[in-house]
Amino acid sequence: MKPSVGERDTASDDAGAPTPAVLWALASLSLSMLMPSLDTSIANAGLPTLARAFAASFHAVQWIILAYLLAITTLIVSAGRLGDIVGRRRLLLAGIGTFTAASLLCGIAPTLWLLVAARAAQGLGAAIMMALTVAMIGETVPKAKIGSAMGLLGTMSAIGTTLGPSLGGVLIAAFGWRTIFLINVPLGIANMLLAYRYLPRDRPPAPTGRAGFDAWGTLLLTLTLASYALAVTGGGTQVGSRTIALLLTAVFGLGAFIVVEMNVTSPLIQLTMFRDRGLSGSLAMSTIVSTVLMATLVIGPFYLSRALGLTTAVVGLALSAGPLAAALAGVPAGHMVDRFGAHQMTVAGLIGLAIGASALALLPRGAGIAGYIGPIVVMTVNYALFQAANNTVIMTDVRPERRGVISGMLSLSRNLGLITGASVMGTVFAVAVATTDIASADPDAVATGMRRTFAVAAVLIVAAIVTAVWSGAPPRQAAPGEALQGWAEPL
Repeated sequence: MKPSVGERDTASDDAGAPTPAVLWALASLSLSMLMPSLDTSIANAGLPTLARAFAASFHAVQWIILAYLLAITTLIVSAGRLGDIVGRRRLLLAGIGTFTAASLLCGIAPTLWLLVAARAAQGLGAAIMMALTVAMIGETVPKAKIGSAMGLLGTMSAIGTTLGPSLGGVLIAAFGWRTIFLINVPLGIANMLLAYRYLPRDRPPAPTGRAGFDAWGTLLLTLTLASYALAVTGGGTQVGSRTIALLLTAVFGLGAFIVVEMNVTSPLIQLTMFRDRGLSGSLAMSTIVSTVLMATLVIGPFYLSRALGLTTAVVGLALSAGPLAAALAGVPAGHMVDRFGAHQMTVAGLIGLAIGASALALLPRGAGIAGYIGPIVVMTVNYALFQAANNTVIMTDVRPERRGVISGMLSLSRNLGLITGASVMGTVFAVAVATTDIASADPDAVATGMRRTFAVAAVLIVAAIVTAVWSGAPPRQAAPGEALQGWAEPL
């Protein structure tokens, strides 16, 4: 069989300049990261318009956001594992096609609940794209350039998140709400063509044949993640019977999932992987850091509007400073990872995050908008460095047959951190402000709440630094006659 352009040219000399095929393959992977990130935030700008268009309550239109996020969170690990089984290029093409078709359905949906269903389908495509984009980096670029490629993907993710609200507002004002979804159609078609032409073809299965797909494990993990996500996104600051029931369902589902994974022939997640302290530590750090970063998005608007008394337009500009800094820092951060080492840059990024969070915890209200933006920029720039380094640590030495599922687990850790941060850090802030009506709270109380919340955030980042030091240490050697099964097993 004649190899594709991507298969012939992507395996370039480690020391050489990227070939045109590598650059086009990276363009496809960049689009595959940009499109899901853009749709995570672009619909936010349209919620008021959609509520009027469908004569629906704000609670009802929130499902346009929630359906998308739930689909990604619950399916991303399974998408990664399925890619390992059926072929990552093949499944990524299917994911791009699903996302593009679902975007078209979103744009022509005649009712709210058909739009919500189409958004869930869009989330399925997004889960496939997010899981497999990171996984395919190892097959597309030389090992020495993985850090730079991870930095590029981080930049595309930040650009999508940053651009979403402003682009959504412009499109709605000029052409109507349907265009915030229809814009994905030409992007998706272009991405399909690039991916088909330039991404390296899937390797043939091993002589022993492909592993089976763990249907029961997939079902239990989906139930567990959906229950947890609904519990932490739907309860606000109050813990009611519904929230408790969902959390108990999540705990039961997790226990059942572990039992199934220990007994099936081809598990969705091989639990022995967590004996590798590098993997388990990196996933834990990703969750912690995402939890902390979500605090900037949840608390920032209240602090800027209530404590500093800024107008809505100025608040929007101030909130864009952090994601913009992360977008600009992504590619340079990747180069630093390649030059100085992934583990060292992971620790450096965490230290920078701790400095930024501590500065916000000590920030006097009189410092004004500049005093707030400075530490936020420090945090987001170092987040870009941490993300590029941590992704490189996880994905560099992963066995090819496990890249999809581990990439899915990495994306899942970030998503869990984001939804946990929205709930937990929001609750910490509300408790510190000492009122449930934060929109009318006293400005001094809001400033105090912000400082206390970021003091908690700084403590969490210190815990992540300890985890980084622990996970970077060599595993202990087995004593004579003792077996540390799976501890040092390559990923």
